[in-house]
Amino acid sequence: MSPRRPATRRPRPRRARRIWVPLATIAVLLVVWQLVVVLGVVPNFMLPSPTQVVAALVGDVGLLLQHSATTLVEAALGLAIGVAVGFVVAVLMDAFETVSLALDPLVTISQTIPTVAIAPLLVLWMGYGLAPKVVLVVISTFFPVTVSLVSGFRSVDPDMLDLMRTMNASRLQVFWNVKLPAAMGEFFSGLKISATYAIVGAVIAEWLGGFSGLGVYMTRVRKSFSYDKMFAVIILISALSLALMKLVELLQRLAMPWTRAERNER
Repeated sequence: MSPRRPATRRPRPRRARRIWVPLATIAVLLVVWQLVVVLGVVPNFMLPSPTQVVAALVGDVGLLLQHSATTLVEAALGLAIGVAVGFVVAVLMDAFETVSLALDPLVTISQTIPTVAIAPLLVLWMGYGLAPKVVLVVISTFFPVTVSLVSGFRSVDPDMLDLMRTMNASRLQVFWNVKLPAAMGEFFSGLKISATYAIVGAVIAEWLGGFSGLGVYMTRVRKSFSYDKMFAVIILISALSLALMKLVELLQRLAMPWTRAERNER
């Protein structure tokens, strides 16, 4: 019987391949989209071509940047508050079983109510200023952070907790040295989701009332049937969401330097 060959690890894709394969996929989709419009498969008044969308994006770049600044301020404030609220709620739910039993259904129910249904009420109660947009972003973003942190806290190795207790560590020391580092990976996973929700939540709030923002811009161009500008602002919203996700990834690399060493060893 011949000896079993050691299992070979599947080689990781090279950096260039990880970049060019997605770019090539997007390029193919854009070419297909352009051909669909040019060949008349879909009428141009219903679906603008990519070149028309780019032209609309370039033509309104100044106005779009102004509206983007408003949306980013709303999203950043709401995300910061949402992360803080989610962190506090997660810590309380992990530390006290009674708090966990009391808040768990409320946290879940908060995500079953459509944001489109909440937004008009927030505008009615708080007006057309910044407050209702920020509150809606907080409602949209605190849930992924809370759930991911609670899951991370509860996934800690019990042996590590027992070791810390035998060393007479306080609850704060156990939290800071064991639970928080163990939950960091799941926290940043939830934060990535919250970052995308932040932009979308701000835009939804702006649909229903406001003086500036990408949602206000989108409402105006929709009423004028400028679908090329509609697609332009959709692309811009996606780009902003991706930029926030990349920022979260950068923060994760800075906060968790040991993950890079683990990846290099594989």
